[in-house]
Amino acid sequence: MDILLVDGYNVIGAWPELRELKKKDLSSARDRLIEKMAEYQGYSGYRVIVVFDAHFVKGTEKKYKDSKVEVIFTRTNETADERIEKLAISLNNRKTQVHVATSDYTEQWAIFGQGALRKSSRELLNEMNSIENRIEKKVKKIQANKPFSKLPISEEMAEIFEKWRRGQQ
Repeated sequence: MDILLVDGYNVIGAWPELRELKKKDLSSARDRLIEKMAEYQGYSGYRVIVVFDAHFVKGTEKKYKDSKVEVIFTRTNETADERIEKLAISLNNRKTQVHVATSDYTEQWAIFGQGALRKSSRELLNEMNSIENRIEKKVKKIQANKPFSKLPISEEMAEIFEKWRRGQQ
């Protein structure tokens, strides 16, 4: 199994779209990163864990899942780097390959020493763009191969016929 640990604020600061969004609304930038990582997870099959520093969000440690992406906000005096190092150690085993997405050079060396593979924020962005392009091509191909009907019918009727075809009422 492959696991991708993402240093959330580091990636937000490195990706132009998210950096611009962060200037207006940090919460929206976090949500957009999580959406992108859900696409990444769905396409790659990796387990994705996004870690955010707590200093931007007051309160105790929080964990939740959003579209199967695990999201962690660290404890008040814990950095995302510290949590990612702990996760890299605890998750790494013979059957698991841990990848860490961050452009923090010190963090890259620390996790590399734990047996994890590093991915810079730019590499992750390039990979994400490539995945989105492949998804777009697949969708266009599916739409192009959609059966053509000789009878002009509305989308609503087409949906009803499709439900009948699948045995749904």
